[in-house]
Amino acid sequence: MDTHKNARLTPKGREEMVRAVVHRGLGKAVAARKYNTTRKTVGKWVERFRTEGVNGLRDRSSKHHRTGRLNGP
Repeated sequence: MDTHKNARLTPKGREEMVRAVVHRGLGKAVAARKYNTTRKTVGKWVERFRTEGVNGLRDRSSKHHRTGRLNGP
């Protein structure tokens, strides 16, 4: 499995973290300290988990995707 080079948590660690928040009521700020990340990042993973399930916790490409549109009027 390839993990994003800047990722602090693996998908398994993210799952553990979001389940602690969603199922056990751990606060986002507490989870951020416990898992060495930010409250904003915890919120992002919790939202992805709620909308996409465990599959939402996988790494995504950070590569810029072109829209095929030309700049200008």
